This record gives sequence, C-alpha cells and structure tokens, in this order.
Amino acid sequence: MTEKQDSKEAKHEPTSSLTPINELSRWQWWFLVCLNISFLLIGQGTAIILLRFYYEHGGKSKWTATLAQNAGFPILFIPFILFPKMKEPSVKSPLWVVLSIYLFLGLLIAGDHLLFSVGLEYLSSSTYTMICTTKLAFSAVFAVLLNSQKFTILILNSVVVLSLSASLVGVSDDTPGPPDVDQNKYTFAFTATLAGSALYAFLLSITQVSFEKIIKKETFAVVLELQIYTSMVASCASLVGLFASGEWKLLRSEINSFHEGSLSYAMTLIWTAVAWQICSVGVVGLIFIVSSLFSNVISTLSLPLSPLAVAIVYNYTMDGAKIIAVLLGIWGAFTYVYQYCVDGYKSARKNRAIHLGKQSHC
Repeated sequence: MTEKQDSKEAKHEPTSSLTPINELSRWQWWFLVCLNISFLLIGQGTAIILLRFYYEHGGKSKWTATLAQNAGFPILFIPFILFPKMKEPSVKSPLWVVLSIYLFLGLLIAGDHLLFSVGLEYLSSSTYTMICTTKLAFSAVFAVLLNSQKFTILILNSVVVLSLSASLVGVSDDTPGPPDVDQNKYTFAFTATLAGSALYAFLLSITQVSFEKIIKKETFAVVLELQIYTSMVASCASLVGLFASGEWKLLRSEINSFHEGSLSYAMTLIWTAVAWQICSVGVVGLIFIVSSLFSNVISTLSLPLSPLAVAIVYNYTMDGAKIIAVLLGIWGAFTYVYQYCVDGYKSARKNRAIHLGKQSHC
C-alpha cells in the first residue's frame, strides 16, 4: 500500500470527538483524575452500604447481589446516545482478541463480586474491612510483576499508611456480626473475601495491561466501552449462576419477607446497580489515566472515609480511632498524588531542557 493510499484511508477514518488522554492539558488531566476519584469513592461507599442493608434486612441470595453489582451497565450507553461522536474508531488488534479480553475480564469480575458478596453476607463490618485492606498489598505485588511499577519512598509510604488506616477502621468497629453464622460459614466467608481481594488486585493489573498492550485506544470513551462489555459478560455469568444454583426459586419468598417491603427491596438492588457502575467507571478510569495501583489506593481510601460519611449523614459522633484512620487515609492518598506531581515536574523540566538544547543547536 502506498503512502498516498495510507493518508487517504486515514483521512476518511472516523475520529472521536474526545481529546486523546496524552494530549490533555495539565488542568484537564487533573480534572479527569479528580472526577474519577469522586466516582469511585461515592459509588463504592454507596454500593457497600446498600449491599449491607440488603443482607441485614432479609436478603440472602448471593447471586442476586452479584447480579446487582453488574447489571447497571445500560446507563453507560447514555453518554454515547447523547454524544454519538465520542466513540473511538476500532482498534488495530484483531476483533477476536479484544472480545476474548472482554470475556476474560467479565468472568473475573463476576467471580470477584461473588466472593465479596459471600463476605458481606457472613462477616461483620470490622472483619470484612480488615480483610479488604489486603487488596492493596496484593495490588503492589501485581503492579510490580505485571505493570513494571516503580516504587519510591512516597508510593511505599502511601501503600503502608493506607493499609494501616483501613485496618484501624476494622479494629475500632464494634458492629456485631450477622446472626446464625457458624464456624464453617465464617471460615468460608473469610477465605472468599481474602481470595476476592487478591482477584480484585489481579483484575486491576490485567486491565492496565489490556489497555496498554491490546486495546490501545487513546480517549476516555474506551473506559465506558470496556465497562459495558465486561459488565454484560459478568451479568450473563451471574444469571447462569442464579439459575444453576436454584436461588431463583427463593426470590419470591425473599421479596415478600424483606423487612422493609418489596418496594424497598427493588430500590435497594436498583440503586446498588447504579452505584456500582459509577464506582466501576471510576476504578477503570483511574487505571486508564494513571495506573492500577493508584486506582486501588483510592479504592482503599474509601474504607476509612466511610465512617466519616456515615457520621455526617446520621449525625453520629466519631471516636478517636476512626478520626485517626481518616487522617491517615487522607495522608496516604496525598503522598501518592504528591509523587505524581513531583514526577510531572521533573518530566516538564526534562522536556524543557531537551527543547532548549535543540534550539541552541539551530
């Protein structure tokens, strides 16, 4: 193919109306980062509270809870309907490879949500929170192995401090555990939550690899596309699990026996689905813009911030341990962000020196 034919083909190739991520100005980049941080923190905190409400008020179906965490993806079509030109052209990778990635990630997401649903059903809030802190340690390992993450003192400080912060929340939480949970169920839930934390960390790292090595799109539209397709796969897997396990036969009695009524039952699951999609867009968005480790850092930050949100909404008084946990969490996240500011400043100085060097040779 000649250069003329290549340029003609590129000319007629449709382009997205969105600016490629590497061409954003500094303030635009930071605005997008802060927006996704807000999505993650608000969505995750809301979804976990709603799922806890579901189990505490009579919900018992793990597959229903898993489905609720995945089935909200149709709302992500709204941006494409309102702004049809934002869709980015097809990737250069073979279609079957991209579809295989979506299938693989979707199945991992379904499995991960199922494991966390087991933990939410059988574990107390304190135990669940303590185990969830391990996902940051797992993420650090996978980031080194799969994403070639370079650790500095500030990043290491962020990981350690955030883990301590979330652990402090778990230790200081005196919420009683679910009733009628025997040792076997407790052990099963403990193992499932620990496995879910490891799988979650692996999922974030493999998503970053997929963006960099396979999908290779440059605008934020790819975040919505990946979330839609993987959630579609995860929803199908959840439906299969719901019918294969026989839990669908118990749904009618579960709805009728829900403590707050059938309308509250439906609204709890609907808003869980919406909140989890908002959270997932934030998670995947931060992976795309920054890194998988940073995404998990912010995800872990939501654990110590949740008691603060509950105290504000319900006018509770926070004890000293939770206040310290919140301050530690903010400090841990700040040190990671500060590291990115330092790296950006050094990169800008290096580029300026290269530019001035080229001018001096002209």
